[in-house]
Amino acid sequence: MKSGGLVQSRLDRVVKLIAANMVAEVCSIYAMRAGEVLELYATEGLRPEAVHSTRLRLGEGLVGQIALTAEPLALSDAQQHANFAYRPETGEELYHSFCGVPIQLGARVLGVLVVQNRTQRSYGEEEIETLETVAMVLAELLGSGEVITLEEGRSVEGSALLPVRIGGLVLNEGMAMGRAVLHQWGIVINQVVAEDPEAEIARLDEAVGDMRRAVDRMLARMDKNLDDEQGEVMESYRMFAHDRGWLERIRDVINSGLTAEAAVERIKNDTHQRMMKVRDPYIRERLADLEDLAYRLLQHLSGTEGSSRNLPDETILIARTLGPAELLDYDRKRLRAVVLEEGSKTAHVAIVARALGLPTIGRCEGALSRIRAGDSVIVDGQNGQVFARPNQGIKQTFKASLALQEKRKAEMAAVRNLPAVSQDSVTVELLMNAGLLIDLPHLDECGATGIGLYRTEIPFMVRDAFPGVEDQQALYSKVFEQTGSRPVTFRTLDVGGDKPLPYLTMEKEENPAMGWRALRMTLDRPVMLRLQLQALIRAAKGRELRIMFPMVTDISEFDKARGMVERELAREIARGTAAPSAIKLGAMLEVPALLWQLDKLLPSIDFLSIGSNDLFQFVFAADRGNPSLTRRFDSLSPPMLRLLSDLTAQANAANVPVTLCGEMAGHPLEALALIGCGIRRLSMSAGSIAPVKQTVRALNVAEVTDLVQHLAGLRTRSVRGVLRAYALDRGIPF
Repeated sequence: MKSGGLVQSRLDRVVKLIAANMVAEVCSIYAMRAGEVLELYATEGLRPEAVHSTRLRLGEGLVGQIALTAEPLALSDAQQHANFAYRPETGEELYHSFCGVPIQLGARVLGVLVVQNRTQRSYGEEEIETLETVAMVLAELLGSGEVITLEEGRSVEGSALLPVRIGGLVLNEGMAMGRAVLHQWGIVINQVVAEDPEAEIARLDEAVGDMRRAVDRMLARMDKNLDDEQGEVMESYRMFAHDRGWLERIRDVINSGLTAEAAVERIKNDTHQRMMKVRDPYIRERLADLEDLAYRLLQHLSGTEGSSRNLPDETILIARTLGPAELLDYDRKRLRAVVLEEGSKTAHVAIVARALGLPTIGRCEGALSRIRAGDSVIVDGQNGQVFARPNQGIKQTFKASLALQEKRKAEMAAVRNLPAVSQDSVTVELLMNAGLLIDLPHLDECGATGIGLYRTEIPFMVRDAFPGVEDQQALYSKVFEQTGSRPVTFRTLDVGGDKPLPYLTMEKEENPAMGWRALRMTLDRPVMLRLQLQALIRAAKGRELRIMFPMVTDISEFDKARGMVERELAREIARGTAAPSAIKLGAMLEVPALLWQLDKLLPSIDFLSIGSNDLFQFVFAADRGNPSLTRRFDSLSPPMLRLLSDLTAQANAANVPVTLCGEMAGHPLEALALIGCGIRRLSMSAGSIAPVKQTVRALNVAEVTDLVQHLAGLRTRSVRGVLRAYALDRGIPF
């Protein structure tokens, strides 16, 4: 039998035993699954077909409430409770009384244990404590991860975790990427009930002495490396190890019949629940020190003190909270960053993390329940963001950011402050594409004159719910703050196709690139666009606001979008919102149909942006993701050069600025051709600006323009070779 089947059998036996011993007609175990969903995993009394079929969201029903609050709940008539959720497949309409307790491993809720009876029975404190004791044992089983597979070996539907973004408070700046390690000591309590309390107290006293001596040795080794503040932190930690009140409470629980390990765990959980209700942040921060000591005491009791932890080479440590000594237990050579559910800049762990130079983010709500061990994690300690299970696009963006810092600093420094002016004195404006706040510091590093494309969809894609106006406004305000006086062009939500939203149900499309996406979607779901426009207007606060609409197909779509901007602006002004100094509206030209409407469109827009990626694949009817077509068509072909030249000439005649913000702009040889087509504004990734600037500074634009106009009239598949030979002949870097 597979391990999943063994676990299932054990759970089935457990619910039968509990039901018999507590004289309960129903006993059920719900396990927390991916996406914060509680699944009925075993039951005695409810209908068997409900197992693995009945699910409740966190906070839904009485079971969901217990999981959310991490507190027990006992009701004599559960069906009268406001939060009661009826599931007809379970047959629970027969049962009235209800008692449930959380199954916890530390502060992490792994499930809920429930008993029910038909009569209106009142459950006493002793019965609740019995369930809590059993739940402690169940926590070790559920925490092992073996419940992921069913007996048949089938994966549970909906078990895949979605990418998430968790915002938090920057405790120490920096950026890192690695694999999640959940801060759990993993002490298995094999025996809960003790037969000889005196022997257990003797074991406790011996373990306390060992722990105190170990703490003293650790602090003695550190003294020479501590400054005054860090020394005070560690000395206060030593004082907690000698706290008599804490140890007396553990002894009292042992005298009630529990083993020393179970008593330490019980007091740790009770202290956590009590202190989390305290508002004083200083007192709550001391909880981390107490829990650190509790874990250390459990190690000494179990004989695992000093056991090594196998860490990935690139470790991102995820914890609810940490004591300062706990952080020091981890191998600094492998540790890259720390993510905490709690914490503040004055917390002891934050002080130690700053001393170690570790990027650290606190107040990351739900980090332990939303991030699994081994998940890929990105920590943006510049802007207080954590990305768990990021999609490939975000990973690539982050890797590019890190690579840019390490590999391009010298190159950028050489040309950063030099103007992008050609040999014949033609200025080309080089702008930066961005999509995450971690991109923005590169503005100064690369010497871009502004942001020609800010992709607003990435924050929408990494969340598990659509962000409200306040969240969006906070993000866009940070963008304005970090760009200073430089212009930034926001592209409205461009999702659909290969960029789905995890929380938006979309029908499967045969040709998603040409389907319901971008402006088409947001005009059909106007609330999405309205909320984004409200946030952008509020964030601008006296700044110029540049908004660009993606995938405009006909003029009527742009007119509808512009009308929405005008209405939202009027509403915000009426509300007393500080208006932007000016609003500039532009369209992205990606759909060829717009080419034959330019004479009507250009008088209505303030700028035009060419999305070369989509435009290229639509012009050639070639899926850019199809490897069979990768080399068949070339962006440096006569048809494409002719299209871009004619388009730019028409826009220049109407005094409408043109920017190209696709991949073409970031390749020096393509940039050379684009300049020859008349385009004077190019937007690209930060890492491409330095090499493109070098190319621009070596060009004679008049000569390149003549060459490109000649090449646009040739009957050939590609002119790439001719342009390459031209650049080589004249020493133009590309």
